[in-house]
Amino acid sequence: MSSSAGEATINPDGTTSFADDATNAGFGSDGGAGDSAGSGFEGAQGSIVKGTDPAIFLALGFVLFVIIYYVLFTRSKKKQTDQEQFFFEMDGDKFNIKLPSTVDEYYEVKDKVMKAGWEPGKKMGPPTDAAGAPSRALAQALMKRSIADIPLVTHIQKESPGMNKLYAQSMCSVKQWQSYQAAESLISGEVEEVRLEADDIEPGWSSTIWRQAMQYHNMLKNKHEMEQKNRQEAVKQKVIQEEEKKKPKLTPEQEKQQKELAAEKAAEELIKMEEREKAGKKSFSGGLKKGFLASKKK
Repeated sequence: MSSSAGEATINPDGTTSFADDATNAGFGSDGGAGDSAGSGFEGAQGSIVKGTDPAIFLALGFVLFVIIYYVLFTRSKKKQTDQEQFFFEMDGDKFNIKLPSTVDEYYEVKDKVMKAGWEPGKKMGPPTDAAGAPSRALAQALMKRSIADIPLVTHIQKESPGMNKLYAQSMCSVKQWQSYQAAESLISGEVEEVRLEADDIEPGWSSTIWRQAMQYHNMLKNKHEMEQKNRQEAVKQKVIQEEEKKKPKLTPEQEKQQKELAAEKAAEELIKMEEREKAGKKSFSGGLKKGFLASKKK
């Protein structure tokens, strides 16, 4: 037997095993187990080396952040644009203001009276004074101009607090704010111009001309509303008359029958009313206990 042979062991089932077999089972003569462990370590090391570079994740995260920021910025910008467009469309052209034609008419009258010898600042004479006629004509033209300006002045005064509040809260567009400022500047200039012209016609008149213009404006407005109401009432009466004309005319006998029917209907209503009153009195007297309304003795 070779010395290299290991010790033999006889198993209960009659088989024979050698110690070298057990040894060779776990470890080969050529270092198989060591090679296996080495290959496992090398595989793990290879998997680490071959993994995804973290810089790629950083790059992807940056790209994703840029996309999200762009979407949110675009959405916010669109929302702001829609809001500005909403307020602009809501108000429309309310500040697209033009001065009335009475302004040009006033300067036409002024040119005429100046050619007739009128001088600015000269006190206006009494109505009977023929020399004061040019001044009075110019004063009437200026008052007419002021009355026509009243709706524009009140419009700007009414819109001013709201527009300033909207602008302070960034709730109106730049274009709309500029339109309002232009309208306000136009009306303010017109108010001052009228005051200067008033003092040229009659010194000191500038302090009262706008109050007088407001009074005349209200008088004319009430007169216009009353005339409009009267016209509407006249149209209504005309329609009623036309409807009456369209109805067929009744003969004297038919009119008599209608009157008799109306009288019978009125009599029936009167009888029903008396019956209801009797029934009410009966239920009232029968439903109360004796002495209910009498004062109780203490």
